[in-house]
Amino acid sequence: MKVLTSEMVFKGHPDKICDEISDSILDAYLEQDKKSRVAVETLIKDDMVVIAGEVTSKAIVNVKEIAEDVLIKLGYKDLDKYRFVVRISMQSPDIAVGVDKDGAGDQGIMYGYATDETFELMPLPIVLARRIAIKMDELTKHIPQFFGSDGKCQVSVEYNGNDEPVRASTIVVSQQTTKEATREFYESFIINECIKKVVPPEFIDENTKILINPTGEFIKGGPYADCGLTGRKIICDTYGGVGRHGGGAFSGKDATKVDRSAAYYARYVAKNIVASGVAKKCEVQVAYAIGVSAPVAVNIDAFGTSRYTNDEIKDVVLKFFNFSPSAIRNEIISDDICYYDLAKYGHIGRTDIVVPWERTNKAYVLKKYFKDYKK
Repeated sequence: MKVLTSEMVFKGHPDKICDEISDSILDAYLEQDKKSRVAVETLIKDDMVVIAGEVTSKAIVNVKEIAEDVLIKLGYKDLDKYRFVVRISMQSPDIAVGVDKDGAGDQGIMYGYATDETFELMPLPIVLARRIAIKMDELTKHIPQFFGSDGKCQVSVEYNGNDEPVRASTIVVSQQTTKEATREFYESFIINECIKKVVPPEFIDENTKILINPTGEFIKGGPYADCGLTGRKIICDTYGGVGRHGGGAFSGKDATKVDRSAAYYARYVAKNIVASGVAKKCEVQVAYAIGVSAPVAVNIDAFGTSRYTNDEIKDVVLKFFNFSPSAIRNEIISDDICYYDLAKYGHIGRTDIVVPWERTNKAYVLKKYFKDYKK
């Protein structure tokens, strides 16, 4: 059997802290000025927070206060001891002139993926890992005397010869605890109140290995245990390692950056293809040159799960989907998107929040068009 593994980090993980700070800063700029150009990165280690990047905006934003607010939400209340370094300049005019003409804000490769193995049209391992992460954060915030905000989980799923998921072979949860929490308590709590509540029982059997804090202790956590950096959890943010990734991070970047918007759009296209029944799984690749509107490449891979060739699917896709940066923003980027919410548990396949690129509004059109495609 094939075994696929995906991980998800909890919202208090150091890398996610940085993603949340960067996207909260983006939200603040966009709230005042929808045309803001933002590319902000955050680094955190111990009591040091570094915020750096480029911003062109009419908005007036106190990035230090925004970072402090994120830390407070995660339980870090002794803010007087934190040191903040802020280095933000304007976007390069050489980049701006290309974006102003509807060109891509940078060169790069973006991927979107979808599979029919789950309701979310996502790989099962990342779906289950995300459910565990959301549930653990929901549970532990009410009992801070026993749990910290840092943590991560990992789910391994076995697939049969037909590429169908059949069981979870291993589930790992590493959750920061306090000294007051005994192993007997938190192990039972995590298994019974989280894992067994969010993982469907048909995927757990007597041979499923469940590992809770497998090193034995996880008391020291957060930025005092590990340096955090924006964009270091891009696989958690997407498909859990099943679909490919072009390498560009999302958080802290406005939608003129194709690293973000085109990756969302590629997911939108792939999801509609799978939702239409044209393919059981699909990957969409798109590539751009900086300052150029039209993509330099669009590729489709249905992995042999469609009666149509990859080129035939691509031919139809290009009739119904426009990959220019401005068209992407007009179609799937709305003013009410909260990027901070996306930073916490991933940007793709979310069902706990509503985002435009998860719509399947073109699936019916694709299904109808393909029905008559070869007649």
